[in-house]
Amino acid sequence: MIAFVGASKSPEKEAYTVPAYMKEHGYTIIPVNPTADQILGEKAYKSLTDLPPELAKKVDIVDVFRPSEELPQVAGQVIEMRKKYGRPYAFWAQLGLENEEAKRMLSENKIPYVMNACLRVVHKLL
Repeated sequence: MIAFVGASKSPEKEAYTVPAYMKEHGYTIIPVNPTADQILGEKAYKSLTDLPPELAKKVDIVDVFRPSEELPQVAGQVIEMRKKYGRPYAFWAQLGLENEEAKRMLSENKIPYVMNACLRVVHKLL
């Protein structure tokens, strides 16, 4: 199960096409977007902290489509989820996104992370 923080309602954006691709390839997606009720036919949540516990306990990866300067805020939510639910297993920041503070936070909490890489591109390589 993949939570997409910053998932988009706009089919022209990567934040829409990457979750769509992962869904087409059998992954359960959870859109996280404060301005959407639904994306790609899935209920959208305002933030990771708004995920119901039964969903949060199943998240494997949090994939982020937000500006680099917002990565520490999302990393903080991921750390809280991990402490509460033992999940997610990994933090992923899409192509072009990187933040040293977020890396430090995740490392200190032993949460594996990938930054500046597209999940779809990596999936296609596997």
